[in-house]
Amino acid sequence: MAGGLWLPTGAFDTGDRAANFAMNAAAMRAQSEIAVAARPPFEVILPGEQTAPAVFASPHSGNDYPPEFVAQSRLRFPSLRRSEDSFVDELFATAPQHGAPLLRARFPRAFVDPNREPFELDPAMFEDELPAYVNTASPRIAAGLGTIAKVVSNGEDIYARRLSFMEAKQRIDGYYKPYHEALRELLTTTRARFGACLLVDCHSMPSVGGPMERDAGRSRVDFVLGDCHARSCASVIIDRAEAVLHSLGYTVARNAPYSGGFVTQHYGRPAEGVHALQIEVNRALYMDETAIARSAGFAGLAARLEALIRALLDIASEIART
Repeated sequence: MAGGLWLPTGAFDTGDRAANFAMNAAAMRAQSEIAVAARPPFEVILPGEQTAPAVFASPHSGNDYPPEFVAQSRLRFPSLRRSEDSFVDELFATAPQHGAPLLRARFPRAFVDPNREPFELDPAMFEDELPAYVNTASPRIAAGLGTIAKVVSNGEDIYARRLSFMEAKQRIDGYYKPYHEALRELLTTTRARFGACLLVDCHSMPSVGGPMERDAGRSRVDFVLGDCHARSCASVIIDRAEAVLHSLGYTVARNAPYSGGFVTQHYGRPAEGVHALQIEVNRALYMDETAIARSAGFAGLAARLEALIRALLDIASEIART
């Protein structure tokens, strides 16, 4: 540590903060590129044989934090993790055992968010002018939660300085785009094989609405199901999901406070045979939200979610046969 600046192992330390940053920036970018090449930004867990016309995805459970990103954040590491949908990939981990692939991001959403448009950026975060093709005005940007987030879920600013557009583009090219290429491939091959496909986009939500959200300070239901207000999937899908969750004793809401993010909106095209349902799980059901650790309720919830997984695969198969 020199002058309060975190330095990676083997980094230059001239004793001058500005010089350290300039000299190490290229080295840290190179380390990041090597890390991406060595460890892909996503993982696809395939079934022994895909027997169901469905794909499960967990875009926000990634917890591989690039060291240069941690270094440039003004937050302590536990605070930086507040936006994670921690352990959601584990809650739905049995999907491949039932015949459906599971795609999970390894990178954290605070680093780059795959549930946003590819270039949904807040110009106030950047030191240079953004290209004309960038979307600089959306409700998500206003909330500080664009493709490159300004804040974590509790409203704390992530960065101590402005970023360059090149930094954002490198994240989008190296992490965001490969994730979506993998997702598109899974959806395309599944629809081609079965005639239709259901995308189940898996998320978790804080148990109480955050300061940037419409339900700020209010306790939440156990599950929120989002179908973009009946646009992203056939009604029988969300009906079946809601019925199963109610039968398990859970409280359920539809489309509030979450109706479906970019993934659900973009890929959910029922008329073309691709249905998308977003599922939000209340974190209080399975984890300690402060410690970011699995709670005693984790195993029981994961076991009960198998009933939901089976029901979704059954309804997806029924749709594909019609």
